[in-house]
Amino acid sequence: MGGERPKKRRRVPLRDRARYRFDRTLARSAGSLMGWLVVSCLAVVVPVSALLVWTDPGAPPSLSGRLTAVWRSSAETLRLGAVDGTPLRMLLAALLGLVALLCVSTLVGVITTGLAERLAELSRGRSTVLEEGHAVVLGWSDQVFTVVAELVAAQVPHRPRAVVLLADVDKTEMERALAAHVGPSGRTRLICRSGPASDPGVLALVSPRTARTVLVLPSGEPTADAEVLRTLLALRAVLGEDAEGPPVLAAVRDDQYRAAARLAAGPRGTVLETDTVTARLIAQCVRRPGLSLVLRDLLDFAGDEFHLADADAFHGRPFGAALLGHAGACVVGLLTPQGRTLLNPPADTAITPGSRLIILARDEEAARPEDCRHLVERPVIATAPPHPEDAAHVLLLGWNRRAPLVVDQLRRTARPGSVLDVVTDRSVPTPAREPEPSGAARLSVRFQSAALSRPETLLGFDLTPYDGTVVLGPDPGDGPDRPDDRTLVTLLALRLVEERTGRQLRVVTELTDDRNRPLAPLDPGSDVIVSGELTGLLMAQIAQNRHLAAVFDELFSADGSTICLRPAGHYVCPGSVTTFATVVAAARDRGECAIGYRRHDRRATPPDHGVRLNPHKAERREWSPDDQVIVVATDPPTPPTPGPPIPNPTREDAPPAHHREHASD
Repeated sequence: MGGERPKKRRRVPLRDRARYRFDRTLARSAGSLMGWLVVSCLAVVVPVSALLVWTDPGAPPSLSGRLTAVWRSSAETLRLGAVDGTPLRMLLAALLGLVALLCVSTLVGVITTGLAERLAELSRGRSTVLEEGHAVVLGWSDQVFTVVAELVAAQVPHRPRAVVLLADVDKTEMERALAAHVGPSGRTRLICRSGPASDPGVLALVSPRTARTVLVLPSGEPTADAEVLRTLLALRAVLGEDAEGPPVLAAVRDDQYRAAARLAAGPRGTVLETDTVTARLIAQCVRRPGLSLVLRDLLDFAGDEFHLADADAFHGRPFGAALLGHAGACVVGLLTPQGRTLLNPPADTAITPGSRLIILARDEEAARPEDCRHLVERPVIATAPPHPEDAAHVLLLGWNRRAPLVVDQLRRTARPGSVLDVVTDRSVPTPAREPEPSGAARLSVRFQSAALSRPETLLGFDLTPYDGTVVLGPDPGDGPDRPDDRTLVTLLALRLVEERTGRQLRVVTELTDDRNRPLAPLDPGSDVIVSGELTGLLMAQIAQNRHLAAVFDELFSADGSTICLRPAGHYVCPGSVTTFATVVAAARDRGECAIGYRRHDRRATPPDHGVRLNPHKAERREWSPDDQVIVVATDPPTPPTPGPPIPNPTREDAPPAHHREHASD
């Protein structure tokens, strides 16, 4: 059997082989290049120096003397022209100086290049962070500025010593953006690292094992939720199954990713659904004007916020006794020894050993117990029952991915007989009519197509019968314009309607960029909801104390206890001068927890617009009939009424040329 003949090996010249090996050696590292430069320098300097010494008539006769002279000549090679004598000697000296100068210059260039590469690597943010007790923020979006600013503003000892950010963005760009939006960070160090957070190798650079808390932010891209899920899985791979790892807080937009994100985050993880939270707040602001101002003040670290305080002084006593047990803090709930959160529990709920109080205060130092019962003035407490809320007629302008959630929240919280008119420039499919349950329907939803981008469209509407108006902008990417541009056009048209009719409209507006808030043509004190800012504030609060996640979840839900603004006349006689402790006692008698008030005469005065949270129990003031008391309360239960599913139209659904109206009960 014959086989293939071996190929004849090509002969490579020795010169090419030497050059190849030399190039391969240089390609290894800068150190190899430096080594070759040293060898080349010595290979020229030493022989030439020896030749100069041996040709010098005055050279020492002994071998040791000549070697010493060779060493001295080699060390002084930069003294160009220092050797005299015959022309050959001078030529050799000049050659020696030039070669040495070339070698030294090349060596300096190599060192400079190596340092530049190292500095460039550091500027790319690929070095390991050696910190402990720091906050790790993964991802980059508009929310990052709110989160970092609130972490920096947190009260000591809750403020982290360092905030480490990891995102697939240039490190220098992140540092410049943070400096522009956040400003000076004081004693908190801001450390940026660049790279994909979903890569476990890159994620290990920010040392999540030694972190105090880890926050995962969604980006503005369509695949943001999937990227959050991958980041959580990478974090789990880095941390392992260690139950003692840092608390993890993540946010997703779509509900279909929430269950998977919770599994990936692990037992110490908390996942927020941003679209649902935003929709709940919009629906609540329709019924409670000014609620967004209260929540903005409540969520930032500039004023009073929620804390956990010891309940040792109230063991064995009812919860109602704790409401008047602090002069500089407002008690709103209990954290049981089993970790269960009770927001606004019944006043007779017993406080057991191991329980902690959920309070609203500037800091934990304000939670010192102090009996305030002597400040209550019973004669001025109102005794008349409050009037029940009437059915509402609401107008919703615009449509986006959160609109079905807003409609669903309005349907769950509306009073029987309420009406919601939806006007959108998209074609909304008519939902199938379902049989009405016994009794009146809670909410009738009617859809109408109109060109909202044209101001004259709204000028033709009769807005007189509406109790409130909700303005929603399109989703990012649904057109060449920015989402807030369409919203601002709609708000301008509504302002023109107000000027023509002389009637002030109650408007709840959703914006995507907080920088557009001053541009919105709205009355001072109107409800403006920026979903990214809201999510950032929530994440910063929960990052400081993960037990607050259950508190905020109940406050933003359609069921359970929520924050309400109610007329002061429900609690004290209008025009009376009394203490805030009296208002707290009156709210306690109605099964509520009073946490502040809003002055009517300062509703249009920035920056607080009349909102005052956690006043001192001894504060005395005259309570106007138009003032409002801010309470944590449970709305009167309303029997649930099922409604048809709310469609979510796509951009491909072109609106008809004429107005089309239909209703679904």
